[in-house]
Order: sequence, then C-alpha cells, then structure tokens
Amino acid sequence: MVEAVAFYVLAALILGFGVLVITAKSTVHSVLYLVADFLCVAALYVMLQAQFLAVIQVMVYAGGIVVLYLFVVMLVNLKRPPEAHADPRRLGRLGLAMAAAVLVELVAIFTLGWARPSPSGGGLLPDNVKQLGLALYQDYLIPFEVASVLLLAAMIGAIVMAKREL
Repeated sequence: MVEAVAFYVLAALILGFGVLVITAKSTVHSVLYLVADFLCVAALYVMLQAQFLAVIQVMVYAGGIVVLYLFVVMLVNLKRPPEAHADPRRLGRLGLAMAAAVLVELVAIFTLGWARPSPSGGGLLPDNVKQLGLALYQDYLIPFEVASVLLLAAMIGAIVMAKREL
C-alpha cells in the first residue's frame, strides 16, 4: 500500500514538474524544474529496485545534460529579434522527407518489436545491470543503433550551426 502511494506521488510530481518545464516563463527556471523532474524519475527507479538506472539518471541527466542546458541558456542571447530574412540554403522539402523516413523507421521498429516477443522473457532479474546490458545489446540493438545515429546527426547539426556563428 505504501509503495502504491509513493508511486502515485512520484508520478504526480513527475507530471507536475514536466508541465512546469513547459510553462515556465524563465528559461533558467525551466531547466531547474527539469532537474527536479529527473530526480523524481531517479527516485522512481529506486522504488523499482533499479539502483543502477537511478544512479545513471542522476549522474548523466540531472548532472551532465542539465549543466549543458544551463550553459547553452546562459550563452545564447534569447532576447534578440528573429532574423528578418529566410535562409536560401534551407532545404525544407528534403528535411520533411527525411523526417518522414525517420518516422516510418520508428513505426516499423515499434511494430516489429510488439509483434516479436522479447527473448529475455521481459522483466529484469536480480542481477539487473547484466540483464540490462544483455537486453540493450541483444534484444534492442536496432533501436539502440537508431538512437545513436540520431544523436550523431544532432551533434553534427549543432557543430555546423555553431561554426556558422564563428
């Protein structure tokens, strides 16, 4: 009974902080609400006996990623007016076609994932770090690689955008 109440309280906090991230007027406050949201998700992982995921959540997301967000928020001038002209090099139709291709790939991955049962049998065993690694690199290798390619594309895009400013 106590676990159910704790779960619902954490779920309400996660949803509440998520709404505050979106609706906050100040960008810095939005990032701070995001930190609180990540910490509540880590607490939820602890409740689910996934201490490794909770530590990774705190170290990677609440620590590293949010600090990066804060640096970006502090360094970017958000008060400047929008650009008066459109970039003639922008390839909107190509971008839309590529986004549609990625959406089709994601739908295919999810439908194939639902159609094929997981070979590991679902839930994590007491040695959850080993089981997590096996599930990540055996059962979910394709989605893991797709996510890594998407992150690589985002990193290249950020470098190109930053280089244009330099």
